[in-house]
Amino acid sequence: MRRHLLVAAAVALTAAAALPELAQAQSRRGGQDQQRQQEEDAAKKRKRDAEWGNRQSPLPQLRNAGPCPFVKTLYDAARYVEFKDGREASANVGFSGEIQGISAGCEYKDDKPIEVAMEVLFELGRGPQAEGRQKTFRYWVAVTDRNRSVLEKQTFELPVTFKEGEDRVYVRETLNRIVIPRAEMTTSGSNFEILVGFDVTPQMAAFNREGKRFRLNVGGQASNTAGSTTPQ
Repeated sequence: MRRHLLVAAAVALTAAAALPELAQAQSRRGGQDQQRQQEEDAAKKRKRDAEWGNRQSPLPQLRNAGPCPFVKTLYDAARYVEFKDGREASANVGFSGEIQGISAGCEYKDDKPIEVAMEVLFELGRGPQAEGRQKTFRYWVAVTDRNRSVLEKQTFELPVTFKEGEDRVYVRETLNRIVIPRAEMTTSGSNFEILVGFDVTPQMAAFNREGKRFRLNVGGQASNTAGSTTPQ
């Protein structure tokens, strides 16, 4: 009995002596994993910043009379996808586009109108059925009130040239001055929305509304998601 107890004690002492080394090894591995994750996150941020540029608002952040208008992409018009002969397949895609992000800022005080400046990042593609290397995309910006009634809508052209061997480009559009009059000094930006979208056909809008899309290089489709209607 005594001998077995002594052996058990020796094993316990050995294990206890090894615990600090094990803890240090786990700590080193944890530190390495954390450092690797930080490096990956930093690399992703550098890539995103290179594609998007400076995301800071182009307007100075002054003390406004209230919040800024809500700026967003309309789901039905967030993407532009051409299909040859109307057949929805990755091999039939012509030119395509997607609104990747919007950065906006506003300024207003006293009885002055609301002035909004924003930048829109577009990702534009040239599919296997695209004809030529030049394409003029069209997109619109609409100002609506709280009841979703369109107060103003303007369409813009976005000409793009794809270089040899290039099937995707990023373009940043800057809209320096969108002016929204206020009926009273107490009217704040929260009473308005600014919507952005591609000038799409009814078929394209239905494609977007149903949540259909093609994954790069594999031609897969994502699940369907409901959306809203394009303002007229």
